[in-house]
Amino acid sequence: MNYFDELKNNQEIFFNFMKEKYRIFYNSNIFARDLQYAIKQYFEKKDIKITYPEAEELMIEFSGYLISKGDLTKISNNVWKVNFFKPEVVEEETQKVTEEKE
Repeated sequence: MNYFDELKNNQEIFFNFMKEKYRIFYNSNIFARDLQYAIKQYFEKKDIKITYPEAEELMIEFSGYLISKGDLTKISNNVWKVNFFKPEVVEEETQKVTEEKE
């Protein structure tokens, strides 16, 4: 199994998985280590053990792919801006946060 292809072909599933633990939404920042750990956990959930160095290599390759697609914008070597969640999702997230504060 090619792990990079798994991430590429299941990008939406992966980020929905990642959203369960990390706050990711349109225009939010995503950090390299968060992406690395989410990749490791994603594969562990599928009973596939990968090492932290393997997860780091996948994070570098996957983030490069996402930048080339325009899904991420590089802010620094280990921070990107999320461009791929629809703005409607932002409105839902904002509504949720507003309701939680009330």
